[in-house]
Amino acid sequence: MGSIIVPVIVAIGALIIGIFLGKMIFARDTQKQVEEAEAHAKKIVDDANTLAETLKEKKQLEAKEHFLQLKSQHEKEAQQRTQKLSENENRLKQQQQALNDKTSALQRQTQENEALKENLDSQIKAFNIKRAELDKHHEEHVKRLEKVAGLSAEQAKVELIEVVKEEARTNAMAYVKDIMEEAKTNASKEAKKIIIQSIQRIGAEQTIENAITVFNLESDEIKGQIIGREGRNIRALEAATGVDLIIDDTPEAIVLSCFDPLRREVARLSLQRLVQDGRIHPARIEEVVEKTKKQLEEQIMEIGERTIIELGVHGLHKDLVRLVGKMRFRSSYGQNLLMHSKETANLCGIMAAELGLGQKVVKLAKRAGLLHDIGKVPDEETELSHALLGAKVAEKCGEHPSVVNAIGAHHDEMEMLYIISPIVQACDAISGARPGARREMMQSYMQRIKDLENLAMAYNGVEKAYAIQAGRELRVMVEAEKVSDADSAKLSFEIADKIQKEMQYPGQIKVTVIRELRAVNVAR
Repeated sequence: MGSIIVPVIVAIGALIIGIFLGKMIFARDTQKQVEEAEAHAKKIVDDANTLAETLKEKKQLEAKEHFLQLKSQHEKEAQQRTQKLSENENRLKQQQQALNDKTSALQRQTQENEALKENLDSQIKAFNIKRAELDKHHEEHVKRLEKVAGLSAEQAKVELIEVVKEEARTNAMAYVKDIMEEAKTNASKEAKKIIIQSIQRIGAEQTIENAITVFNLESDEIKGQIIGREGRNIRALEAATGVDLIIDDTPEAIVLSCFDPLRREVARLSLQRLVQDGRIHPARIEEVVEKTKKQLEEQIMEIGERTIIELGVHGLHKDLVRLVGKMRFRSSYGQNLLMHSKETANLCGIMAAELGLGQKVVKLAKRAGLLHDIGKVPDEETELSHALLGAKVAEKCGEHPSVVNAIGAHHDEMEMLYIISPIVQACDAISGARPGARREMMQSYMQRIKDLENLAMAYNGVEKAYAIQAGRELRVMVEAEKVSDADSAKLSFEIADKIQKEMQYPGQIKVTVIRELRAVNVAR
């Protein structure tokens, strides 16, 4: 037991000594660390103080520089404000000086106006005195005149007015007559100007109406075939026919555009055959177009031959027969040219026969009537008018001189040398003037006739009005008691002028005023 306790005590003592020694060592190390920490803290504090001093000096320097900048900017702004104030002050002084000058000028003007007003007042007073004296003298003069003439002032005024009115009316009619004569002298020049203005106004509309043909399709699916890949089919068709094809959103329709009606007809027939066949490609298009041209040429000759047989015109040159056939595909003012020529030929034959000019002249008149418009279907375009061109072609083909002259003179572009020339001119006008012949609806024609007559009936003294010669002449019957001969000329001019301003009509309208005085008495 005793042997165990001793080692335990020794161990405890050693443990206590170790603990004490450990504390001594820890205390020493701790003291050392504290000293090092204090030294490091002191160094940090010293460094911080040094840095603070540096930053303080730097900030002070920056503050001084900023202050100097602000001071300089403030001084500059103060200087600018001072300069601006000085400029404003100078401007105000100038304005004040100008205002003072204006005030002085205004005062001078006011003084001058006052002086002028006083002068005017004195003149007005003097004028009123003189006017009163003049009125008094005028009254005395009028009384003396009334006493001498035996008429009152009102009666004399009425008579004077009537005399002046009658004189003015006579002078006006003479002036109008002079103007009308001058207008007739310049009629050709003015007519050309009016024609040019008419062309400018309605040329586009007539072109659209007479230069296109609409080709109808069963469905819009065929449009793609007609155009072809990258447009090769439509380009081939346009190149072969010389016609522009317009393919747009218009349902089931293609527009063929060209001035030449024969080309449009070739394009229409070719397109019709291609659509029916279904094979549409460039080679096929060229083949079909060539075949169509040949067939159309044969058809033209056939139409020409059939026409001359129908009219009984014999011995016609084949070129003229061909031109007659071409007229089938041309229109003039909406009237088919071949139908118009046939109608003119028949009228020429009838008129020549009624005049008893002999069978030979009747045949020549009919021949000239048929050929009078061949210049409208030439094979080559020239600058000649259709009448002169037709005469040239007929002469080249060996036609009789009277026929050549009738063709060239039916629009007064050549002198009429034969009896059939005025016959052809008259029959051409008759055929064109027939109501409905030239694309004018009967309803609009009748309305125009009615408007003409109503316009004339609106004038005082008009008893009856008749539109004759398909509306180309207006006959106005007036009452002799209400309208004098001088008034008739004036009324004719006024009606013609009102028609020209208010109505639209083809050609010209002749206004004829008829005055008839009938004196009737009965013996009992």
